[in-house]
Amino acid sequence: MATTAPPTNPNDLVGITKTLDLLAPRWSVWVLMTVSSQPLRYAEFKPRLPWLADGQLHPRLRHLTNAGVIERTEYGPRHVTYGLTSRGAELLPVLSAIASWGDTHLERKMVADKQTGKLKPEQIASAQIIEDAVALLAPRHAVPLLFSLQTRDSATSKALANEAMPGYGLAAVYKPLDRLVDDGLVITAESGSYQLSASGRALPPVFEAISAWATGPASKAEARRDRGQAGGPSQERSGQWATTPNRHPALNATPPESPAWKSGDIFSHQIPARPISPAGGPRR
Repeated sequence: MATTAPPTNPNDLVGITKTLDLLAPRWSVWVLMTVSSQPLRYAEFKPRLPWLADGQLHPRLRHLTNAGVIERTEYGPRHVTYGLTSRGAELLPVLSAIASWGDTHLERKMVADKQTGKLKPEQIASAQIIEDAVALLAPRHAVPLLFSLQTRDSATSKALANEAMPGYGLAAVYKPLDRLVDDGLVITAESGSYQLSASGRALPPVFEAISAWATGPASKAEARRDRGQAGGPSQERSGQWATTPNRHPALNATPPESPAWKSGDIFSHQIPARPISPAGGPRR
């Protein structure tokens, strides 16, 4: 039976959803991490992201520039650089929190060690881990459904439809719920109700980091500037996803102010395919 719904702040849901939409287009995270250490000219992206065609790079740069996390600086007709804005730099700890969750909870293929021949988990670049994690969380209605399940032992599809998808009707809830089940974030009970998996219960630090970035002082200042309003005192966030402690020891630490991305974290492998997930674990 469903318990009382969590008293979430709508700003948490909106901010998290918008941030995931910002990161969701493929290669966006790779581009952000590529310029995380220094601004680059357009031609300098090619050796760092050799698989990315020109037709794919330009839309990503335009998307991230329009979002205010990358800035385009023109020094002359043929000298333009792309680098992180201060807002983009503040996003790096969020990427670190997502990578930490994905590194622990996303499945990996087992590959043979070249030296010992023993099987070991495949090494995946941090940028790809983040993109895989975002791909699980960004689909429409995923965040509201995960929020609704956060403080429940279980919930029926009807209760979730009423709370997370008001106005859509009961039939509309099954597709996003089935997707979350297939991705290993939600499991079904014998009664037919739904509950978070262990991986789903470990998501609060990720959503806390995203919400803090999305609703933080910089975001509010930008919104005030857009409206032409004077600055005022900021309101504190609330909501269970923003305050619930993490269940996994590896994720309990506060995300660093700037993640220590290593070049090998970004460029050391080819892009893996997303294998079919075994029951009980998120897939890539």
